[in-house]
Amino acid sequence: MATAHHNLSQFDAPLPSAADMKFGIVVAEWNREVTEALLEGAVRTLRAAGCPDHNIQIKYVPGTFELTLGAQFFAEYTEVDAVIALGCVIQGETRHFDFICQGVTQGITQLQMHWNMPIAFGVLTVENQQQALDRAGGKHGNKGDEAAAAAIQMVKLQIDMDAASPDREPDRRNVN
Repeated sequence: MATAHHNLSQFDAPLPSAADMKFGIVVAEWNREVTEALLEGAVRTLRAAGCPDHNIQIKYVPGTFELTLGAQFFAEYTEVDAVIALGCVIQGETRHFDFICQGVTQGITQLQMHWNMPIAFGVLTVENQQQALDRAGGKHGNKGDEAAAAAIQMVKLQIDMDAASPDREPDRRNVN
């Protein structure tokens, strides 16, 4: 559904409890006004679902392209259950926008499969600053809220799937 017809901060059902979940949030410093607003939304949603502050780790990377490696560092060096990647890419006059968007999208997808860990995609890909602000706490809600909700739901799904497979060794990371 297009963002113009959906508020990113409204959910169809209550979120599962995140009281025992641990999250890493990697935030791009580029377009900081927007990414800080996304971060506020993500943290607010995690807290509202019961996640204590000590289970939320936040790290910054220079730009959206670096979100993939930042997310990998969380997977590799911490014990988080999921990572939330927050960034913003605004269309310019060159194809740089296309390369950054494609690279981070593919990178996040590959990381999820490799590490067997939810990595929520909270990256805005917009035409201008106003569209970014509209989706970072403005009239369309906050993509950070949506990314945090997705992370919570995916951790819950993974927990449920692990519980439904009693003969399987729990393995959050597939590093082979």
